[in-house]
Amino acid sequence: MTQSLLSRPGGTLAPSRPRALLRAVAIVSCLPYLGLKVAWLSGSEVGIPKGSSLLEHRGEVAVANGVTLLMDACVIVLAFVLTRPWGMRVPAWLLAVPVWVATGLLAPIMTGFPLQLLTGTGTDDSSSEPFLHDWVFSVVYGGFIVQGLALGTLFALYARDRWGHLWQGRMWELPRSCVGPSQRVGAVAAAVVAVVPLTLQLRSAFGGEILRAMDALYLLAAVGGALVLAFGRAPALPVRVPLALVWVGSGAAACWGAWMSLASLVVDEHSTGQHLTHAGQMITGILVAAVGVHFLARRSAVLPRRRA
Repeated sequence: MTQSLLSRPGGTLAPSRPRALLRAVAIVSCLPYLGLKVAWLSGSEVGIPKGSSLLEHRGEVAVANGVTLLMDACVIVLAFVLTRPWGMRVPAWLLAVPVWVATGLLAPIMTGFPLQLLTGTGTDDSSSEPFLHDWVFSVVYGGFIVQGLALGTLFALYARDRWGHLWQGRMWELPRSCVGPSQRVGAVAAAVVAVVPLTLQLRSAFGGEILRAMDALYLLAAVGGALVLAFGRAPALPVRVPLALVWVGSGAAACWGAWMSLASLVVDEHSTGQHLTHAGQMITGILVAAVGVHFLARRSAVLPRRRA
């Protein structure tokens, strides 16, 4: 079943001016972040205030900067894959995994940063030394938002052309073979694991940490989408709705959970509750993603084979 999903191309991708424009926007939006990373790797301290914890862990920060530089450079590669005819021949997993990671890392920024601006909350804790100068967050996060909008639109168009047949119709129209016991077990397990991080996130949100409320919403979206796919409790709902919740929610939970866990290895300032939250997010996201992958693989197996 999985092989049929991975190997089956669907549709064609003809060059178009709107997609070329979106590709250019995605590439240009990467330049400020890439420029800062190159500067920091070269030894510059531009944008880094005195007393920042970044200056206390130069070796680890250099490694992190190198990794994130490569990650953002991948956005440029993805922009070409999603807009060139040869991109349709890229194996599904080789494209879906990096786009899922990009979705998971960018979506919380795209919602959280504007929310911070609207509510007047800062990016740094005023009780501690600043991490970076405020203008760095504005430049970097502004670029991330543009990246997310451009890349997200390109992927939505690409996915519609290649895999749109997999999410047509409503939940009640799905054959029974689209869902199996393993998916139900995975969805229930995700819901159980999510209890701890969700509880801690909501407690922080009620304590005034607005971004934790956004984390909770992404976690709820992931689990809710997985439960709908696994149990079909919303028969009138279009299939694409729970799939979208699974895609975005699982990516945000798993990727940010993993990222924050890695960050804690560089700057060990996280409490036990925070470690539990990040681990729970990551595990929940992975379980939900597995439910989504199995659903798509099963549906791909029962649909008529499409020509390339």
